[in-house]
Amino acid sequence: MSSSRLHSIDALRGLVILLMLLDHVRETFYLHQQVADPMDVSSTDPALFFSRTLAHLCAPVFILLTGLSAFLYGEKQMSRAATSAFLFKRGFFLLVLEFTLVNFAWTFQFPPTVIYLQVIWAIGLSMLALALLLWLPRAWLAGLGLLLVAGHNLLDGLHVDTQSALHIPWAVLHERGWIQLGDSVRLRTSYPLLPWIGVIALGYALGPWFRGTCTPQQRSRYLRVAGCAALVLFVVLRLLNGYGEKPWAVEATGMQTLMSLFNLTKYPPSLLFLALTLGLGLLLLAAFERRNDGRMVGTLAVFGSAPMFFYLLHLYVLKLLYIAALAIWGSNQGHYFGFAAVHWLWLMTLALALLLFAPTRWFARLKARRRDIRWLKYL
Repeated sequence: MSSSRLHSIDALRGLVILLMLLDHVRETFYLHQQVADPMDVSSTDPALFFSRTLAHLCAPVFILLTGLSAFLYGEKQMSRAATSAFLFKRGFFLLVLEFTLVNFAWTFQFPPTVIYLQVIWAIGLSMLALALLLWLPRAWLAGLGLLLVAGHNLLDGLHVDTQSALHIPWAVLHERGWIQLGDSVRLRTSYPLLPWIGVIALGYALGPWFRGTCTPQQRSRYLRVAGCAALVLFVVLRLLNGYGEKPWAVEATGMQTLMSLFNLTKYPPSLLFLALTLGLGLLLLAAFERRNDGRMVGTLAVFGSAPMFFYLLHLYVLKLLYIAALAIWGSNQGHYFGFAAVHWLWLMTLALALLLFAPTRWFARLKARRRDIRWLKYL
């Protein structure tokens, strides 16, 4: 297996991790300017709108690469059974993390009254699903992935009453909602699962493009064709203004009209949301394949080589910084401490990326060097 292929995957993963960092800085220091899903283009500042829109790349690309990485892991193991077992164990591990360390990093509340089931939850459950689905022939797996990604919006009109026995499974699978556990704890299913299973299945189905039998030129061409096809699908469906998405409209200004075009639904991700983000992700992966020896790609690959370590580390750093800011300056935006302008979010993100680079590189090297410590591969 060529290290350059893994380098490009890590670089793309590192890029979306930094975009995730930007979005979580926003969630920490810009809550006084919270945005809805989809956003209100008439009242949202364009700088905030496009900062949030950039972060839309994160979950789709990361879950696609999770499926691709699962295939590459199986190539090394030479066993679907070993891959399935690893996916099951790591998926369960991620679910435990979501309920414990991740949720505590967001709330700093113990025992919790609210547990947010977010991206780590979605990745964990998607891994459990892929542990079963990878036994399907590749064509069937790809077909199922496309069906879930393209077809889940057909279910948008189906709603289940909270008193129904189907409420919990439906809230997990498709309709974002609340699950009440007793009198004191609620779960928020922020990432309904069905489309994410489709994305991880498509990532696994891409795997043969990254075998040694596929030349770099062929792989790059396949990625570009697939990426462009997804973007063409996005453009055509968006201009038709129909299926599975809030319609766009000609607004009072050209900027607001542009924002309306790209104002897409993430919870759950619409077909148009996934066509745009996955299309761009595939084109970025092709670009990193061609320029895998550059300094920028190498730096991004450091962040992408230890994603779970970085994820946990940045959440706790952000929470501690927020607590420190409140202690020093007090609340300066109603009930929230917050920055006055979007450019401060970008500067804060840059500062944190520089701060967290060294510990992330240290952990990535430890993980590569100490393969005898088996639990490290789950991070």
